[in-house]
Amino acid sequence: MSVLYGEAMPTEPAPGQPVREHLTTPDGRRLSCLDFGPAEGRPLLALHGHLGEGADFADLARDLSPDGWRVVAPDQRGHGDSDRAKRYDRTGYLDDLNLLLTHLGLGHQPLPVLGHSLGAVNAYYLAAARPDAVSALINIDGPAYLPLVDPAPLSVLLGIPYSAPTREELLAACGSLTPLLENGLRPHHDGWRLGSHPTDMIDSDTRLLGDHWPQWLASRCPALLLHGTASTVLPTAQAREMASRRPGTTLVELNADHWPHLRRPKESAVAIRRFLDSIPDGRCSKT
Repeated sequence: MSVLYGEAMPTEPAPGQPVREHLTTPDGRRLSCLDFGPAEGRPLLALHGHLGEGADFADLARDLSPDGWRVVAPDQRGHGDSDRAKRYDRTGYLDDLNLLLTHLGLGHQPLPVLGHSLGAVNAYYLAAARPDAVSALINIDGPAYLPLVDPAPLSVLLGIPYSAPTREELLAACGSLTPLLENGLRPHHDGWRLGSHPTDMIDSDTRLLGDHWPQWLASRCPALLLHGTASTVLPTAQAREMASRRPGTTLVELNADHWPHLRRPKESAVAIRRFLDSIPDGRCSKT
C-alpha cells in the first residue's frame, strides 16, 4: 500500500456542495477527489470511466444523499484535475485507490465500490486484491472481456489537440467527439485543455483490452451489474454471462448505451439504491 504525502482534508462539505480534495502521491503526482458528503454518511467509492471525472456522479450523489450515503469520487490518474501518470495499468490505478482509501480513513472497514467502464474494471480488481476493503460491487457496463483490437477504440482521439487558446477553438477541434469531451474542458495556463490527454487515454485503453474474467470471478461480495442494452462496449450476451457465472450478482438492464447512469439517471439511481439497501455490512470474500 502506498504511503501518503499530502494535504489535510476539510471535514465537512458545505450543504449541497462537494469538497474537492487534493493529495500527493509518493511519486509527486496530484490526485484529486470530490467528496459529496455528508462526513457522517456511509461511504461509497465511485470510479468514473475513460474521459470521465468524479463530477460524473454528482446527480447520483444527490439522489443517494437522503439515504445517508456519502459518495467519494476521485478523478482517476490522468483524468480531470488529477495529474498525468507514467503508467496506466491496473497496478497503477489500484495504487492510487489504496492511497485514497488510506487518506480518507476508509481502509479500516469495507465499503461498497461503484465503477463505470474503466472504473468498473478497477473496482472489481480492487475487490479481488483487497476483499477486506470492499463490501459490495456496483459495475456499470464494465466488461469482463474486451477484444484485443489494434488500434484501440480510443485511438479516435488521435489528431485532437490537448489544448487551444480558446474553448471555442478546442471544441471545434473535437469535431464529432464534442459530446464526449466538452464537459471535461478546463481552463489551462495557455487557454483551455481537454479533461484527459489523448495519448494517455489511448495508452490506458490499450492496457484495458483483454481477458479480465479471473478478476471478475475472484470475489464473492454482492454485486450489481447495471447494463445498457444498446452498449457497444459490453454486449448483452456477455453481461448476462457475467451475472450467471458470478454468484451473488444481480443484473439490471436499462434501455441505454454505455453510459446508463448518465442517460437514465433516475432509473439507475433507483436500481443502485435498491441494491445498496439489500447488502449486509461485511467483507468481500475471495473464491
